[in-house]
Amino acid sequence: MSQFRLNRLFNPDSGRALDVAVDHGFFGESSFISGIEDMDAVITTLIGANPDAVQLTLGQARILQRVPGKQKPALVLRTDVANVYGNPLDAHIFSHHLPYAIEEAVRLDAVAVCANLMHLPGRPEIREANIQSIMALREQATRFGMPLMIEPLVMQDNVKAGGGYMVDGDTDKIVTLVRQAKELGADLIKADPTDNVADYSRVITVAGDVPVLVRGGGRVDDRTLLERTVAVLDQGASGIVYGRNIVQHPNPAGITAALMAVLHKGASADEALAMIDETHA
Repeated sequence: MSQFRLNRLFNPDSGRALDVAVDHGFFGESSFISGIEDMDAVITTLIGANPDAVQLTLGQARILQRVPGKQKPALVLRTDVANVYGNPLDAHIFSHHLPYAIEEAVRLDAVAVCANLMHLPGRPEIREANIQSIMALREQATRFGMPLMIEPLVMQDNVKAGGGYMVDGDTDKIVTLVRQAKELGADLIKADPTDNVADYSRVITVAGDVPVLVRGGGRVDDRTLLERTVAVLDQGASGIVYGRNIVQHPNPAGITAALMAVLHKGASADEALAMIDETHA
């Protein structure tokens, strides 16, 4: 049953989760690996910081899972790869999921797998490819009792974004894509923040009984990150999936401790800010 694995993802007291995404190298963009060139060192730091989970690819997951002992983050396995972030785009863009991804996740003792559901302006073939991947993954995930996290991504037009596809925070678009993820059988949904954070309850409503974890996106200052985290939790989010805002931070352990305090202890943004410099890797 999927819930058995989810019990290792969500904190039993708060019912929330921090998943640190370090799967950026999968997408073939040089800027994405800034700060994560040495994955052994990155994962060692994250194990020390002890978030609820770390999101990794097939090739990097073994670094986390070969560490002995029970006191380490759970594994969320990224299952699909795409080339949609370049500027300019390649002449041919694609999205594919790993063959036997769910079996690989079982062998790696993952608590969930993650797959994209992308809305790219003018490129419906990518959304179609994502849906085909999700349907294939859903069948195997059900068979093996592996929770499926679907990641709805509403993107701006590549030309307008000026640096590859960027998040479109339009609430109506996000709500529509999140609902499609729910209809496709998501056990978890990893969704963009809305431009107006006060609208986020609409995302939670359309997801129904599926927990929503909020994406972090590009780097922002600490106060903005923490205030936004408090706001989406107040709107009903079940957790966060942050990557660059943690691994590219000058003090990854400190920002992780601050975020965990917000998630699991109800700390305010000001209280969490004060924790960053007090915590060292």
